[in-house]
Amino acid sequence: MASYILKRLLLMIPTLFGVLLLTFVVIQFVPGGPVEQMVSQLQGRDTGGERAAASGSGYRGRQGLDPQRIEEIKALYGFDKPPLTRFVDMLKAYARFDLGQSFYQRKAVWQLVKEKLPVSISLGLWTFFISYLIAVPLGVAKAVRAGSRFDFVTTLIVLVGYAIPGFVLGVALLVVFGGQLQWFPLRGLTSPHWDTLSWGAKLADYLWHITLPVTAMVLGSFAVTAMLTKNSFLEEIRKQYVLTARAKGLSERQTLWKHVFRNALIPIITGFPAAFIGAFFAGSLLIETLFSLDGLGLLSYESVIRRDYPVVLGTLYLFTLIGLVTKLISDLCYVWVDPRVKFD
Repeated sequence: MASYILKRLLLMIPTLFGVLLLTFVVIQFVPGGPVEQMVSQLQGRDTGGERAAASGSGYRGRQGLDPQRIEEIKALYGFDKPPLTRFVDMLKAYARFDLGQSFYQRKAVWQLVKEKLPVSISLGLWTFFISYLIAVPLGVAKAVRAGSRFDFVTTLIVLVGYAIPGFVLGVALLVVFGGQLQWFPLRGLTSPHWDTLSWGAKLADYLWHITLPVTAMVLGSFAVTAMLTKNSFLEEIRKQYVLTARAKGLSERQTLWKHVFRNALIPIITGFPAAFIGAFFAGSLLIETLFSLDGLGLLSYESVIRRDYPVVLGTLYLFTLIGLVTKLISDLCYVWVDPRVKFD
């Protein structure tokens, strides 16, 4: 086990290096970078990256500006160094977990991540726990009643919910419950006067704001887990040890919960770490944008649009590292749940 963990940890190094190298190389050929944007601003042109990107890959805005001023702008953003030097400097900083400084927000990337993390944690935790609290009991009930009308109706509902994109459901929820009925707020995680409320009122206000975005994220999240739980239980129910338990006189309830349950939940439990972490960092961009929630998804998207390269590469490095560690923990969960599994 120790040798396996060491190998996996060592394999993370080339994986991280490859991801960062590929992204860094792509960035070198993307037009509309911070230098072009600054030149456009100094010439009174568009302040965003879109028009600069449409103008081509060369610095066409240099006309009319002193070349020395152009070099000062490049030095300001660190583009006065060769690409290889900048890449090596970046790797050295990341080795110290120094993610750099944002070009436009004048804050450290770590500070930006800490500021946006509470929103993503709120969405992720609620989505994760509600999804599993619904999916696992529903999957067990479907397996026990396989082929019944209940199984058919719930499968139809689950598949329909899974087929509806989260942002489409979010728009519908906003229009109906936020606009027409006005039961829930349209944006934000809390009310503007949240600091003046009591603890009970703060909790109620928070839950009032989080209901619609979490509902939009949960509907598609629990479908895969529910079907996986059903199929796992069906596979275990048909095995020989279940027939033996029944032949010994055990009730159906005892057979299900004492014998089938643990073996059937192995693929579910081992997926906990990945699902738990993934709920924070994946799939929330459109929901955050739709409900005006300032989280990590929106931060990453805006950084790409604005060509804020330190934030793009810093968050990519952080999320990739977390993903690799989570994958290792998921694999180790197999041994924890089922001691028969041997990685060698």
